[in-house]
Amino acid sequence: MGLKTVVLNSERMNYDGKLDLSVLSSEVKEYASTEQDQILERVQGMDVVVTKEMPVDGDTIARFPDSVQLICEAGTGYNNIDIEAARARGITVCNIPAYSTERVAHTAIMMILNLSSSMQIQQAMLARGDRSNFTKCMQVSHVEVNGKVLGIVGAGNIGREVIKVAQALGMKVLAYVRTPRADEDNLKYVSFEELLKQSDYISLHCPLTPQTRHMINKETIAMMKPTAYIINTGRGALIDEPALIEALKEGRIAGAGLDVQETEPPVQDNPLYDMPNVILTPHMGWKGLETRQRLVSILAANIQAFDEGRPQNVVS
Repeated sequence: MGLKTVVLNSERMNYDGKLDLSVLSSEVKEYASTEQDQILERVQGMDVVVTKEMPVDGDTIARFPDSVQLICEAGTGYNNIDIEAARARGITVCNIPAYSTERVAHTAIMMILNLSSSMQIQQAMLARGDRSNFTKCMQVSHVEVNGKVLGIVGAGNIGREVIKVAQALGMKVLAYVRTPRADEDNLKYVSFEELLKQSDYISLHCPLTPQTRHMINKETIAMMKPTAYIINTGRGALIDEPALIEALKEGRIAGAGLDVQETEPPVQDNPLYDMPNVILTPHMGWKGLETRQRLVSILAANIQAFDEGRPQNVVS
């Protein structure tokens, strides 16, 4: 029958203009950005609503026109959409799982390798004209990752990809998941507390839920080794950011690699921007061109499948 689709904040995924969103359905209306008070006006007469990490609350969904049948989150996480409100209105919600698995996993590995070599400090030294790493013995910490313990929190698609690469690098891997699993070759499942205590690097790959919000906090940081690093390519609010900043300043952990932050972008005076033991990146894990093209392809397939009466990747 052909569906009318509205994309409410296309600039989040098509910031460079290299994506063709016209492939999503027979009729596509695209807005670069949408304020909360503009949502209801822009979804009028539309069958499909597409958002990317944009809050759509229950009160707004309750007032959606009857034409709206499907909400597509153009990403993996869908905590920005009130699923219960959508269900109450009979609106299907789908997401885009696994489109960025390799790219996000490689971002986590990149963080681990760079932190192990103090690469951010080395580059900062060069930027200010300090070449002492070349003219003297190495002036910064530089350690191997092989033989080190990597703790993976959440062993889904991305977590499993990180495990695969880490094992190829010769790392020992521990994993924590909500549902107990049997150990595998070179992979041991442990409690969250044991993972915190034993790991040299801790990488977060779980969804943001009320149970996981601020799972890294003052108390859990206290369980970590003072030489440990925390890596977050999942959701910023998995970490209590003020608690992390305090621990980093006081040397209670060695450092952090953060592709996601509790507030994105971080406010201008956020100490994380300037901390020498932190690598801070702008939620870049999913932003590679090939990754975003894959996202659009899966998004179009979701809409087509729904139109044909066989919805896929449904989260509602």
